[in-house]
Amino acid sequence: MDKNDVLILGIESSCDETAASVVRNGREVLSNIISSQIDIHTVYGGVVPEIASRLHCENINGVIKMALRDADIGFEDLNAIAVTAGPGLVGALLIGVSEAKALSYAIDRPLIAVHHIEGHVAANYISHKELEPPYVCLIVSGGHTHLCVVRDYDDFEIIGRSMDDAAGEAYDKVARAVGLGYPGGPKIDRAARTGDPNAISFPIGEVRDRPYDFTFSGLKSAVLNYINKAHMTGEEINVPDLSASFQKAVIRQLVDRTVACAEELGFTKVAIAGGVSANSALRKELEKECRKRGMDSYFPEPIYCTDNAAMIAAAAYHSYLRGDFADMKLNASPNLKLGMKAGR
Repeated sequence: MDKNDVLILGIESSCDETAASVVRNGREVLSNIISSQIDIHTVYGGVVPEIASRLHCENINGVIKMALRDADIGFEDLNAIAVTAGPGLVGALLIGVSEAKALSYAIDRPLIAVHHIEGHVAANYISHKELEPPYVCLIVSGGHTHLCVVRDYDDFEIIGRSMDDAAGEAYDKVARAVGLGYPGGPKIDRAARTGDPNAISFPIGEVRDRPYDFTFSGLKSAVLNYINKAHMTGEEINVPDLSASFQKAVIRQLVDRTVACAEELGFTKVAIAGGVSANSALRKELEKECRKRGMDSYFPEPIYCTDNAAMIAAAAYHSYLRGDFADMKLNASPNLKLGMKAGR
């Protein structure tokens, strides 16, 4: 490796994935280890925080060792340790933060606190090494739906956000109601591929006088009312049709507002990030609408859409170049807002 290369070990434990990754110069992934807990939490229909924390404790040392092994380096080769400091489940975050602080102290390397959502945005830099700010980014996950202008690597302006449920949360609730189970997003996406998106007319939510904000509670209620009425009348529910019709209403809201925002503000680059950005229909529709308007669209590879540590190390790279380091007082920040400094 070149002596000028910057190698950052990223650690992610904000929810139910224990992950570690080594990234070179903010864009080249040398290793990406993810220990998923999905099978365990599926039994409960969602993530159980206490179980997640205990499993992070069991797995975190192992995934870090594997990340270093796959990158073919030792601790002495690292330039910095990066960790998700928030937002997320407080117990889960604390495992990663404690591990990162211990490593930083033990090997005498700088500690970098990363905002989880900024990590999701940075996943695009891994998949698209040519991408640079400024651009518009739609961030869609189980806990967040934000429409942002990324003015610089550390400068995010929120243009719109969900007023109630996040898009991923709506997917999970509808999937549970229709019997598809957890996690809802991938299961509805798969079911929708054989369904008719025009079979059922569901509302596309609007927020009065706020053209770039989102709302999914009305759509969720409409789907639940449809299911309840079908049960009361003995009507059989066509799950693929319902999934496709629900997904169409979600995607129209997300895509239409994103491209309208980019057009109004004069941006020609549009990216998406977060777990829901892996949705095949969302990616296809956003790409189509951007192409119509002469815009370039960017999507992370699916492995970097869901929680992972490569995105955390990628996000930390420019903090490293600025010398923006945390100290041993770093703590977990479960409710950290986008744009706030992580762990401060």
